[in-house]
Amino acid sequence: MTDKELLTRIARSAGQKAGYKQLVRELSLGGGMQRRLLLEQLARMTARGALVKLDREHWSIPRTISGAGGTRDNLAAGRLDLHRDGYGFVRPNARQATGQEDIFIPPNEINGAMQGDQVLVEVEPPKADGRRTGRIVRVLERRNPTVVGIFHYARSDRQQGHSVVPFDERMTQHILIPFGLEVPAADEGATAHRVLGAEVAASQGRRLGLKHEERSEGQIAGAEAHTDLAALAARLKSCPDTMHSPSPDGKGRDDGEEQNNLEGLVVDVEITSWPTPTRPPIGRVIEVLGDPDDFGVDVEMMIRKHQLPRVFPDKVLAEARSVAHLDLSEVARRRDFRELPIVTIDGETARDFDDAVLVTEHANGGYELQVHIADVAEYVRAGTDLDLEARLRGTSVYFPDRAIPMLPQELSTDICSLRPGEDRLVLSCIMQLDAEGRIESYEIVEGVIRSAARMTYTAVHNILEGNEETRASYAGLVPSFERMRKLAGLMNKRREERGSIDFDLPEPVIEFDEQGQMRGVTKSERTWANRLIEEFMLAANECVATWIEDLGVPSLYRIHEKPEPRRVVQFEELAAAFGYSLGLGALPVKRIQTRGDRREAQRGGRNARTYEVPEDIPVTPRMYQKLAARIEGKPEERILSYLMLRSLKQARYSEINEGHFALAAPSYTHFTSPIRRYPDLIVHRIAKALLGEGVRGEGVLELGRHSSPWTHPNEGTERGFVESPVSKSRPGAPGAESGGDAGPSTPVAAATSSQDDRAAIEPPIPEAELAQIAEETSLTERRAAEAERELVEWKKVRFMQDRVGEEFAALVLNPAKYGLFVELTDLFVEGLVPIDTLRDDRYTWRENTHEIIGERWGRRFRAGDRVQVILDRILAQERRLQFSIVEEGIPLTGSKPAPAKPKKGKRKDGPPPASKGKKRFGRKSKRR
Repeated sequence: MTDKELLTRIARSAGQKAGYKQLVRELSLGGGMQRRLLLEQLARMTARGALVKLDREHWSIPRTISGAGGTRDNLAAGRLDLHRDGYGFVRPNARQATGQEDIFIPPNEINGAMQGDQVLVEVEPPKADGRRTGRIVRVLERRNPTVVGIFHYARSDRQQGHSVVPFDERMTQHILIPFGLEVPAADEGATAHRVLGAEVAASQGRRLGLKHEERSEGQIAGAEAHTDLAALAARLKSCPDTMHSPSPDGKGRDDGEEQNNLEGLVVDVEITSWPTPTRPPIGRVIEVLGDPDDFGVDVEMMIRKHQLPRVFPDKVLAEARSVAHLDLSEVARRRDFRELPIVTIDGETARDFDDAVLVTEHANGGYELQVHIADVAEYVRAGTDLDLEARLRGTSVYFPDRAIPMLPQELSTDICSLRPGEDRLVLSCIMQLDAEGRIESYEIVEGVIRSAARMTYTAVHNILEGNEETRASYAGLVPSFERMRKLAGLMNKRREERGSIDFDLPEPVIEFDEQGQMRGVTKSERTWANRLIEEFMLAANECVATWIEDLGVPSLYRIHEKPEPRRVVQFEELAAAFGYSLGLGALPVKRIQTRGDRREAQRGGRNARTYEVPEDIPVTPRMYQKLAARIEGKPEERILSYLMLRSLKQARYSEINEGHFALAAPSYTHFTSPIRRYPDLIVHRIAKALLGEGVRGEGVLELGRHSSPWTHPNEGTERGFVESPVSKSRPGAPGAESGGDAGPSTPVAAATSSQDDRAAIEPPIPEAELAQIAEETSLTERRAAEAERELVEWKKVRFMQDRVGEEFAALVLNPAKYGLFVELTDLFVEGLVPIDTLRDDRYTWRENTHEIIGERWGRRFRAGDRVQVILDRILAQERRLQFSIVEEGIPLTGSKPAPAKPKKGKRKDGPPPASKGKKRFGRKSKRR
């Protein structure tokens, strides 16, 4: 049942509301699978504001009026993001479609909501500056059934219970743990839901005082052991003297004490009673993770904090085992590539190989590029337990010492992995290119391959660099890699010509020791071994997107929208301080007056205040590309690249193709990683359904089909038009039949089909469902990225703990009203220099110039300044580093301005003379 049909059914119910049991009865749903799908559908519709959840089992239609953006009485549904100072912002679910701004929620209007909750907000009229505020009237959906944090015992029996301080600093309320609920129930130990390595299990056993025989065999053996919570509960309950106080002096655990109490340990808490404006949340401990400094505990914390699904249900594992075999009849049906020298190229530690490549050269100087992708959709069918679990996870998550895969190992590292010397099913994109690296035609086909070698980036790099030992080891494949390098260079040049942005900056690589602690940071090398795979995958993704789009079939796209005008203007202002510009010329602005200002002006007899708002700016990817080329190798490259990236929007998935701005691509999707990304699996499923219906997977690209849709009057391009909307320049897209300004090509991907034939193709997946999948997977992608980033930041803080008092060279990334965000030049570690620690002057934040200025001596701090800093403090709980300025250094934005001349009669002695030694500002600043 589609969302529209479900909404219609609920709208026809009494009071426009319906209960879960009512829907099950009316829809005649059978077993658990259909009911689970209904609950998931209801949850998705609630999350985006299409339904309002009244209680545990009832939903209603939100009251709507025309032209009000789907709300009535100034109500809006969205996700709550809290700040550690107590206030928050609600991001409306329909913001991407309506352009709504975030809604500010004061601390006293949070109304018991927690970080990440889906809430209903009553929005007040906009302020004079256009900002919106509101109050939360209802929590639609709770997103934190469990919370991870540090356990602290109650200091006296007068308190209502113990407390857990959440690791997420945006959760400002401590969680109350009633007496007796601080120990996990013994029967919870029988539920295996914890995945640990041998070192973690052993260290926890030693810390808890468990003898060897009390630890489970899995804890000792290792790979997928489970914490013995039953033994823990028994040990703790046998020591009542440690249940209510950490130690006689109230200072926590002591080496001389029996180490059986939970003080200071990381625990996972289930919320049993949600907070109210007058009462904190109440919960019970369901899992003890260990000491924050124990190996592996930091990863377990991030997994639980971000609610990452970490254990596959038994029925999912059983299904994976049942399908993980090669069907010989399916092999016989497919195109056979097994005799070709096809290879995989991945990182040294990779275990899932989902792509393989081969390049051959034609006699006329052209090339054939074969990209073979693991055919995961052959094993993960729609609606199965495997599919539902993969959709729930959305993506694999990669931590430094482990991974949380999207699919069970039976699939991800076995039957779907393109291992050398083994027959594997693939979905292939075979591309024909001319001698200059332009794609002329392509074919999508189901095939079977047998990888000739499992190559690593290091080995291929050594081959391309002429390492004799490595070339001798792979003598038969060396010509193939040289052809790959040559073709990749040509394809990269073609992408640059159309304006594709390539920030070729070194990324930090975190090095760890055997105990999982950070050992140091090095700069990654992006060699041609990496880049040739990138070029080949980009080409395959574009061809598949073009083929499906030209057929007029709904699909998922990877889109990257044009930057917001406000962000572009901010970047231009910052770049101007370095003497650079995107070359936009005069920026168009719109002058507006708010109704409130006009009303006040009429009362006071004065002119109403006017605001200047940037209008749509014809910025193009080529502008960013040219600027990136101008700053390459210069001292300001790091900061300007950072500022450019910050001005761009975040890429996301969508059922509507809007092009990919950074790649300057009119059509782009994700096709090449179905083992670790659910959107790729969906695109595979669509492609296989089309091929199964007899649609030919062939296409011929006309000149300009893959040219950038973003152009500027000052840029001479072969397409000769300005900002043609991407969705309207494609066959089969809305508005295409009315004749666009300059459509890029004739629909040729289905050369044997007419326009009527394309219209007759039944969509494999309805567009409404694709919209839901796009929204879900965009969220799971961001969730995974946040977890990965936060763990690295946590490890960086741990790494810096022993370096308090050391001096570092740093780069000012972003001045703000509360201080300078700086990045250590050699370590890629970020921290804050609080503005109140700059003691040589009274400093203020100038929002219009984005700088911090001393009022007396005029010293300025801007983005890009080089400074020397000393590490002052480690704020471990907040995972932040606090620095103080040592000396000015050499600013990149210009010389230090001369101090203002004092007026007559005032002090004329100027600033105090600088000492020969280094002066440290803020040495005596007050600790917070």
